[in-house]
Amino acid sequence: MKKHPISSLILLLLVFFLPGCARQEPAQVAATTLPVYDFTQRLCQGTGITVTRLVTEQISCLHDYSLSVRQAKAAQGAEVVILSGAGLESFLDGILDDAKTIDASQGIQIICPQEDHHNHTDHGHHHHEEDPHIWLSPKNAMIMAENICRGLSAQYPQDAQTFQENLQLLLEDLEALDAYGREVLDDLSCRELITFHDGFAYFAQAFDLTILEAVEEESGREASAQELIHLIETVREHHLPAVFTEKSGSVSASGIISRETGCQVYALDMAMTGDSYFDAMYHNIRTIKEALQ
Repeated sequence: MKKHPISSLILLLLVFFLPGCARQEPAQVAATTLPVYDFTQRLCQGTGITVTRLVTEQISCLHDYSLSVRQAKAAQGAEVVILSGAGLESFLDGILDDAKTIDASQGIQIICPQEDHHNHTDHGHHHHEEDPHIWLSPKNAMIMAENICRGLSAQYPQDAQTFQENLQLLLEDLEALDAYGREVLDDLSCRELITFHDGFAYFAQAFDLTILEAVEEESGREASAQELIHLIETVREHHLPAVFTEKSGSVSASGIISRETGCQVYALDMAMTGDSYFDAMYHNIRTIKEALQ
């Protein structure tokens, strides 16, 4: 009996899409957080390489973070995992023992909070021994981009020229970001900050700002009455027009300080999660300008 050509086509499609028969290609590259994801995406444009971001939730700190099953599989299935580095990704300990990784923090001078000359109010919360929030300095971000480009070129030499071309465009955008921040924040009437997150030291360093207090406060673990009194006195002593929270963090203490002193409360973005590293950084620059002009 003559086999009908349409029946043969249907049979072929059924076999291809049956569970276990379809070929599941893992993401070739996984990046942990928004900055390294954004930089890697830009570098991989035009190469056909797929980039997956592991951390997508709106969070301000990763010290208690743990991967979901989906995220762990994505990390283990990737050919290369891009790390921000400087101790940020401790949640990957034991998961990437045999995986190829690219550490974007290589060559960056890391800030140690305990060696910082500015004050840091300690509520018994976690503090990084080294401050891993390196991407909040555009110049650090340039080094990160170069490190990622170098690592990708070693892993995918056939795309090295494309990586390099994309790197030049990315560096131009990062240089423009740095220049914009320096210009906009050049003539502030106040250059001192109280931040309700301890991760903005690199941003302050990049734009010649001084962090008087970096308060690591989380919901359910707010500042004590004694600490609030100290912060209120600091705001008054330095005539601060504003204090700064992190957009995913607690606003309890900042609200009390605002009511007691009349200062305004503004939200900064850690640029660790969200939709765009550049949008977050430009937001921070404009917010500082509005608050301290």
